[in-house]
Amino acid sequence: MQTNIFTRTLLAATTTVALAAGSLAAAGTSFAAPAAARPAAVSEAVTPQAVTNLGLNAAQAKKVQRWLKTYWGYRGSIDGKLGPDSWKAFQRCLKKYWHYNGRIDGVVGKETVKALQRLLKSGYGYRGSIDGIAGSGTKSAFKRFANAH
Repeated sequence: MQTNIFTRTLLAATTTVALAAGSLAAAGTSFAAPAAARPAAVSEAVTPQAVTNLGLNAAQAKKVQRWLKTYWGYRGSIDGKLGPDSWKAFQRCLKKYWHYNGRIDGVVGKETVKALQRLLKSGYGYRGSIDGIAGSGTKSAFKRFANAH
């Protein structure tokens, strides 16, 4: 019986030492390459294209893109993904009619959402405050907007 306990204890200790040694060896190799040998990152290559559908499904987003293409100079594909080009076109609309004062940059920030909320309050059932937060009320009204177009 004592041999069995001794064997288990020895096996556990050996496993622990082996795991620790493996972890140290792996940690050592992560610092092996000098900084000059690492490839430089190019900002254009790693910048993700943000898709912000604000709760719309692909079919609803396609309706919005068709509307943007017809009226606001959207030139991208009708793919159901509201990316920066879709939002640039939307920002042109928001700038002209809904007091958007930000840059036409395709970023769905607080000012873009505030202007969108003004639009949605005008006839798409948004009853919340103009706070720039795309919560459930904003998303529901945006769905009504999409389905109307």
